[in-house]
Amino acid sequence: MKTLFTTLLAFLFSVATFAAPTKSSSFEAGNGTFLLDGKPFVVKAAEVHYPRIPRAYWEHRIQMCKALGMNTICIYIFWNIHEQKEGVFDWSGNNDVAAFCRLAQKHGMYVIVRPGPYVCAEWEMGGLPWWLLKKKDIKLRTQDPYFMERVKIFESEVGKQLAPLTIQNGGPIIMVQVENEYGSYDTNKPYVSEIRDCLRSVGFDKVSLFQCDWSSNFEQNALPDLLWTMNFGTGANVLNQFKRVKELRPNAPLMCSEYWSGWFDGWGTAHQTRPADAMVNGIKTMLDNNISFSLYMTHGGTSFAWWAGANNTGFAPDCTSYDYDAPIDEQGAATEKYYQLRSLLQKYTDKKLPAIPKAIPVITIPEIKLTEAGNLFNTAGDVIESYEAQPIEQFDMGYGSILYTTTLPKLQKGAVLRINEMHDYAIVYINGKEIGQLYRGTNFENTLRINEAVEEGAQLAIYIYPMGRINYSKMIHDRKGITEDVELMTTDGTHELTYYLKNWQVRLFPLTEGLTSASLQFNRMMPIGPANKQPKYYTGSFNVKKIGDTYLDMSSWGKGLVWINGHCIGRFWNVGPQQTMYLPGCWLKKGTNDIVILDITGPAATTTKGLSKPNVSELHKEYMPKDAIKYDGRPKASNATIDAVGNDAAPGAK
Repeated sequence: MKTLFTTLLAFLFSVATFAAPTKSSSFEAGNGTFLLDGKPFVVKAAEVHYPRIPRAYWEHRIQMCKALGMNTICIYIFWNIHEQKEGVFDWSGNNDVAAFCRLAQKHGMYVIVRPGPYVCAEWEMGGLPWWLLKKKDIKLRTQDPYFMERVKIFESEVGKQLAPLTIQNGGPIIMVQVENEYGSYDTNKPYVSEIRDCLRSVGFDKVSLFQCDWSSNFEQNALPDLLWTMNFGTGANVLNQFKRVKELRPNAPLMCSEYWSGWFDGWGTAHQTRPADAMVNGIKTMLDNNISFSLYMTHGGTSFAWWAGANNTGFAPDCTSYDYDAPIDEQGAATEKYYQLRSLLQKYTDKKLPAIPKAIPVITIPEIKLTEAGNLFNTAGDVIESYEAQPIEQFDMGYGSILYTTTLPKLQKGAVLRINEMHDYAIVYINGKEIGQLYRGTNFENTLRINEAVEEGAQLAIYIYPMGRINYSKMIHDRKGITEDVELMTTDGTHELTYYLKNWQVRLFPLTEGLTSASLQFNRMMPIGPANKQPKYYTGSFNVKKIGDTYLDMSSWGKGLVWINGHCIGRFWNVGPQQTMYLPGCWLKKGTNDIVILDITGPAATTTKGLSKPNVSELHKEYMPKDAIKYDGRPKASNATIDAVGNDAAPGAK
């Protein structure tokens, strides 16, 4: 009886300590501190992103954050995943952000919402939807009338989902962010003010609004009626980051709205890590000085499908893994960083932290053989005639690849082909034979030499495989495909000629979720070799007896995407550093499972397997394209006397 009574008391204490907020409440800025129902409150927020976690694992990740010692979950709202087609909104399944917030509340966690419209986050186009780029003169993140019209429609939909969940309405949402690090983009207080007014108008009129920036630029757009928070990372001098804001607002509560626990990985660059002790010491400094924080990321997760963005350092596409060297790793397991931080946070509460949730099982899968393949080029729909070589957005496609074909004039050996503003990876063919590959990310390479003479009427085909749209800086206006024009520089033996190629036939290869072997029809596998390296879909099946998470070994594959049972688990590229792909067990099933791989450059072997650990730190820069040439002018004719730019007999020349 005593044991039962003790157990009951312990249960009631647990409920009282960790129960979700359920009644109308208040959260506001007080004198040097935040106030929750009038009492001092330090925000200890864990940033996690619901689209980067399978819905079946949402609750596990929230519980992991709770057990770490956090009291709040911080989330972005990703516009482009909710409105993938203009005017059509999706808040279901993995997009049901209101359900995510209610789960946080169920576990006694408050929520900070960052609804953009721009979020950065190493996410495709910084969270902005691709179809905005169909308007050729659009100016994103400004008071461009069309942009603001669409922003207000989107934020109205966000308000319908989340305004009923603010703390004033009995929900978990305590703060809402206005825009995101706008000082790194521009100085435009009227624009930031209009975003603020928009958010107030859609139901966030009583909840605390804030804007985040860096200590070096926050004054550029700081609005007097918003809370100002700072963003900085591991290793920064914490107190110096708040020096200026304390001078301007000595009595305001202080908060680091993004304390970067690690960093993200980009294809072709070294795997990024940050030391645990530096992260923990920074958080200790904040807690010792009554400074609230949000740990970006506490759990990074995975940029599934085609949602990984690209950095603006030239063009630097982000890896599929968004592990971020965070305390909770990509698969949801606790790391050494987790245990060190949990130990620290336990010292700042008189309540025992909840037990760490049971880890999700990890399995291995024996070798999987993909037994059928089909040429991607045979899956295109109708041919589209286009005088100019336009980007994919102008063909009403957001995600996928594109093939441009046209006919060539007669060319002497050594002619030069230049694809101006080629975004992002090109394979070039003449009469079906590959003549080279180009990659935008390697010094913006866009020029190939044609090493053989070409007869008039030969077919030029340029296949463009886009990667993630740039998610940072004004380069977010990142259209895909051939975004300017194609030049051909040659000689007729007397004159130098420059052709601007026109009269294109265009074929589209859109990407879709739900792709399975059954939805594709293939011939049997052909021998792998140079003559058979055109982009292909490969399919197969494998059996699983026990369900668990695993990591697909993609080290023998080239460049493309993977679908498992219709779920696209993301992009791969043999340049690394990521050589495996996280496959959530909740997307597997006992018995037969389906696998589809799109590989545009061709595999060394058409097999894969499931590993128990990831490989995200193996670089192979030798797989980068090597066909580009440096070109400083037109080819020189041996006996040229004039510079000509074409003639009437050469269609498309000018």
